[in-house]
Order: sequence, then structure tokens, then C-alpha cells
Amino acid sequence: MAATATAGAAAPSLPKAEEHMDPRRLIAFFAMVVGMFMAILDIQIVSASLAEIQAGLSAGSDEIGWVQTAYLIAEVIMIPLSGTLARIVSTRVLFSVAAAGFTAASALAATATNIEQMIVYRAIQGFIGGGMIPSVFAAAFTIFPPSKRNVVSPIIGLIATLAPTIGPTVGGYLSHAFSWHWLFLINVIPGIIVATVTWIFIDFDKPELGLIKKFDWWGLLSMAIFLGSLEYVLEEGNANDWFNDEHIVMGAVATTVAAVVFFYRAFKVDFPVVDLKAFANRNFTFGSLFSFVMGIGLYGLTYLYPLYLGRIRGYDSLMIGETMFVSGLAMFLTAPVAGFLAGRMDARAMMTIGFAGFAAGTWLMSQMTADWDFWELLVPQILRGCSLMLCMVPINNIALGTLPPARIRNASGLYNLTRNLGGAVGLAVINTILTQRQDFHYARLAEHVEWGNPVAVERMRNIASTFTAHGLDGTTAAVKQLAAMVQQQAVIMSFIDVFVLLTVLFLSVIAGVLMIAKPQGAGPGGGGH
Repeated sequence: MAATATAGAAAPSLPKAEEHMDPRRLIAFFAMVVGMFMAILDIQIVSASLAEIQAGLSAGSDEIGWVQTAYLIAEVIMIPLSGTLARIVSTRVLFSVAAAGFTAASALAATATNIEQMIVYRAIQGFIGGGMIPSVFAAAFTIFPPSKRNVVSPIIGLIATLAPTIGPTVGGYLSHAFSWHWLFLINVIPGIIVATVTWIFIDFDKPELGLIKKFDWWGLLSMAIFLGSLEYVLEEGNANDWFNDEHIVMGAVATTVAAVVFFYRAFKVDFPVVDLKAFANRNFTFGSLFSFVMGIGLYGLTYLYPLYLGRIRGYDSLMIGETMFVSGLAMFLTAPVAGFLAGRMDARAMMTIGFAGFAAGTWLMSQMTADWDFWELLVPQILRGCSLMLCMVPINNIALGTLPPARIRNASGLYNLTRNLGGAVGLAVINTILTQRQDFHYARLAEHVEWGNPVAVERMRNIASTFTAHGLDGTTAAVKQLAAMVQQQAVIMSFIDVFVLLTVLFLSVIAGVLMIAKPQGAGPGGGGH
């Protein structure tokens, strides 16, 4: 393989590379990091501004969610495919074309005049943008010598976690200060710069165009149906009452059938669309498992905090963004600390501290009430931000640091896919628990708010008399207000249930960390089995 040959040829000069990095490669790498930041940011940038987009496009409430879902489905198909495409056309062509295509799709999304156009443009944006994300991880572990990884790994870890965290903040600000069109227009100038710089400066590898004759088209089709249907089922399942909806059932059947075909071809054909052999490396398998859990924590909490602030506190998108900014700031400040510790501390100890900090943050959130505001959310958000960075750096190093260079491009796509799938599974489970437990708690609370309960009767009389004094129908208003109070408490209690479960999840992952062997040296040719 060309990649192997290139890596082999470069091996003798590795000590020199440790002393001095080629400035061209540094420029190329940082341009790639900006491209990855744009692609990941765009997952969440619209989440706080869906109401504005819905109004602007005159879309229905059941349609607007597809602005998010279309992007995610398309991106999750491209991420594992990117390693194979990079081998065929080279990292330079893949990344610069992806950056240019993403920029064009962003500009188109800003011009959308109806929801159908927006969904198509977002799908294009997600698919093309997905090609940029794994390429950065692969580049970090192939062009930089091991001695530089404790500087590089925090950078890509910070971008991968900071972008979705500050997405609602940036989106809320842009849609308030300007209009929802700027959620997409903001990508245009940086996108043009990234596409140009990467085309000029990337020289990491050579294309292997001969591989296109062996390309597994059936494998690609089955993977697209498998991952696309899975993402659809997870995204839409709760809203559509899961398997009581025929579209969800069809999606689940398509997922299962396509998965069987995909895995069969992945192990049978000479040149599979995704090389799953990286999972033979124990470090990579554990790293991917931890990445999956990080996806649940990253995307789950980025969803839960704004949901609480919007539904219970009545915050608008800008206020939610300002409150959520704390996590992003904590990550930013912790990144250099995580890089410093990564070179001096056992990766397992770092991950244990990180997961324990995550669990502490979610446990604090399980004490929440309807009155919690910025200051009550401050410590849990700081714990979340710091813990994310303390986990991400060692997980990146464990997953990708011991793979041979020829395998890193494919493995990087799989590794990033696990984080996205973790987010999708996490959101599906969280939404289902919120819905079911809210109904459960409402039924239990409602049993106590009845005429036989003197406290409830007294409260209702007081509320009724207040409304009657203002010339309103006191009894009707009192019943409505009591029902709303019970509903609010049921919502709060369902949130608490989710935070308790997340606490248990993060504590249980610590047991997994203790089970892995002490990571070996992270040289690009290391074994790690």
C-alpha cells in the first residue's frame, strides 16, 4: 500500500521530525482543524434556532426537526466511508473538495425558501462535511511524531467536543443579532480559505486510483441504508411512538437487513468499503467503546441543559446560549492542562478522573428543582467541561495511537462514527425516558392532588380567591394552574431520573477503564494487541 510505503520511507527521518515539524504540514493541519470545527459546529448550531428557521420557512412543527435529522443521517454515512475515499483520491483531494462542497451547501442552505430545499441542502452539507472530520484525526496520528501528540491530541479533542457544546451559543447569538440565514452564511468565507489552503498545502499521501476498480458498491449501498435507517429510527422513534409507527418498523427492518449484508461484505470482499480489522486491536476497541459513551455524555447533556432552560425556565435561544457557554469555557481552559497531564500520567488514571468528574456533575444535576438557574448550573457545567477534556485526550491516544499508519485512516472514521452513534443512541434513550417517566410521575402526583387532600384543597382555594379578586373565573383558573404545576414537577422528576441513569453509566465505565491493559508506547507502528 502506498500509505505503508510512505510511512516506511519516512521512518528513518522520524527523530528529525521530532525536532522540527515541516511548516507546510502545520499550516495544512490547522486549516484541516478549522474545517473540522465548522463541520461539527453545524450539527448543533441550528438546535437553539429551529423556531426561527421554522417561522422563516413556514414549516410545520413535525417537519422542522428534519433540518437536524437530515444533516445527521448524511454525516453518519460519510464518516466511516471517508477513510476509503482518502486512500483512493488522497487526503488532499478528499479534504479540499469536502471543504469546498460544504461551503457551497452552506450558501445554498441560506438561500432556502421552503423546508424541502432546506432538508436537501442540509443533507448535502452533512454528507460532504462528514468527510472532513476523520481526516483530521488520521492526519494527527500519521504526520506528527509521538513526541508531539500530547500537543496535537488536546487540540483535536477540544475541537471535537467544544464545537457541539458552543453550537447553541453561537446559533442563538447569530439568529438574534442578525437572522437565521447567518447560521449558514458564517461558513462561507472560512470555508473558501480552508478549501484553498488545504489544496495547496496537504501532501500527506498519494492517491491509489487503481482501488476504484475494486470498490465495493454493494457494501456502500448496504452501509448507507444500515446507518441511515438506524439514525432515522433513533432520531424519530420517540416522537413517533417507536414500533407503533409503520415507518419506524420499516426503518428497523431496513437497518437489520442492510446490517447483515454490510457486515457480510466487510469480511468477505478484498477491498471493503470500511475496514473493520482495526477492531482486532484491543486498545482501539476499548477506545471506541469509551468514545461511544463520550458521545452520550457530549450530545446528551448538550440536549438536556437547553431543554430544561427552555421548558422550565422559559429562556430564549440567546439566554440558553449564554448559560451553556460555561461548559465551552471550561473545556477551553482545561485543554492545555489535559495535554500537559497526558505526557506525565497514566491514561487510565486520567480517564478515571474524567469519568468520575462527569458522574459528579450529573449527580449534582439530579438534585435539581424548577428554580435552578445559572448559578446552580455553574458547577455541574464546569465539571462537565473539564471532565470531557480529561477523557478525550487519553481516549484519542489509546484508540489511534498504537495503530499502524496504513490502518489509521479507516480506523479514524470508525472511531468518529462511534461518538456520533453514541450521541444518537443516547438522545433516543434520553427522549424515551423523559416521555415515559414524565407520564409515570404525572399519574403519581395527580393521585395526591385531589379533593381528599386538605393541603391540595387549601392551595386551590387560595389560588381561586386570588383569580376571583381580579374578576376571573377563579375555580377554572385554579384547576388549570394546579395542573400546570403538577406537569412541571413531573417534567423535573423525569429529568432527575435521566441524570441519575447518566451518573450510573459514567461510574460503570470506570470499571471498563480499570480492565484495559496499561497503554504501550504510542508509536505509529506499535502493536497494542
